[in-house]
Amino acid sequence: MRFNRSLLAPLLGTALLFSASPTALLAQAADPGAVPGASFSAADLAEMRVIGEIDPTLRKAQAIVNGDVITDTDIDQRVALVIAANGGKIADEERQRLRLQVLRNLIDEKLQVQEAASNDIRIPESEVDRSYARVAQNFKRSPEAFEQFLRESGSSPASIKAQIRGELAWSRVLRRKVEPLVNVGDEEVNAIIARLNAAKGKDEFHVGEIFLSATPETQAQVLSDAARIVGQIRGGASFVAYARQFSEASTAGVGGDLGWVRAEQLADAVAPIITTLPAGGAASVTDPIVVPGGVAIMTLLEKRQVLAADPAEAVLSLKQMSLPLKAGITEVDAKAKVKEFQDATQAMGGCGRVDEVAAKLGAEVANNDAIRLKDLPPALAGIMQQLSIGQATPAFGSAAEGLRVLVLCGRDDAAAQAKAPNFDQIYAQMNDERVNMRARRYLRDLRRDAIVDYR
Repeated sequence: MRFNRSLLAPLLGTALLFSASPTALLAQAADPGAVPGASFSAADLAEMRVIGEIDPTLRKAQAIVNGDVITDTDIDQRVALVIAANGGKIADEERQRLRLQVLRNLIDEKLQVQEAASNDIRIPESEVDRSYARVAQNFKRSPEAFEQFLRESGSSPASIKAQIRGELAWSRVLRRKVEPLVNVGDEEVNAIIARLNAAKGKDEFHVGEIFLSATPETQAQVLSDAARIVGQIRGGASFVAYARQFSEASTAGVGGDLGWVRAEQLADAVAPIITTLPAGGAASVTDPIVVPGGVAIMTLLEKRQVLAADPAEAVLSLKQMSLPLKAGITEVDAKAKVKEFQDATQAMGGCGRVDEVAAKLGAEVANNDAIRLKDLPPALAGIMQQLSIGQATPAFGSAAEGLRVLVLCGRDDAAAQAKAPNFDQIYAQMNDERVNMRARRYLRDLRRDAIVDYR
């Protein structure tokens, strides 16, 4: 990668989250075109009256990547997107650092899109729009409401669509130029399956990852940046959002989700740490870990045993009884209503009488015949796990929402039973790992050959 000679301080370090990220500030040298000896002072300037207007929408170039411009607006809108994805939580001192990280991210994105174009790969707008709608759904908004949310956050639909277009284009490049070079043999997959069967009953871990590439020269800076990331995530920022925006691993597109792995499948430096973490919460995020090629930040999402039944996967058939409470109900009357509702539902004697009892109480009934135990709120799932068929939960709710109980009408434990290792899934996982390794080398080569002019 060649740099403009006007750059006094090269970008140092690696990306906090997505890729090797610059952390040093940029400086500019004096204009090489200035005439030697020519100078002026403030006293030489006459009084002036401004007759033009400053355009607030003027977009200043921050970098030119093989001729493609990255502007202040591009960076600001992408930074706003990262902050919005983290619930608007980011320390002021992190903003400038985040801008530099986003700049490197955008440079990589330009390189990926350019490589796709050079291979005659075009992404239809209809495909970008479909992905945009899915992202909006992840934010629990319609595309129209999501557009308003982005603008209120200081970003724009164009910014996130540019990122989507880059991800789709790069995935097509990898599919065309990298995946055909990757080979996973049947004997390798069968060896993994044999090891899984031999490990039946042992612990396996659902983990997330953020990978930051580093060289021996940049490792200290990357570790420092990674430590700040960990602090942000432990302070409430979204691991998924950080991984999606900045991780260099192929799992970035799915928020860093590495799936279920056993300790021996993890890097030697990672395994002993993951096995001692609690699942979920701030304590489930590791400190930065030095691994081959860079630095990793890991999180433990869930823990289970290999090929063992998982009760949380059981599918329940439920009936819900809902009893509204009158507006302005007194505490005494509310307690009486709770007791009446509780007594009636606990003495119901099974699902067959739900409609009858509901009619007497003035309650409404709703059915759900396919809800997984793990999808219920943790406190409620714990109660449901203890119930027998036909039993009801204690009453729960509030004065505003009314009272509710759930009645357990059936439980399908077949979904919770251990499944034999799936050949296709293991093949896909091994293939993805090898594609990911080649993809990192591919992007590294694009960076090395690029002409990047920092302004």
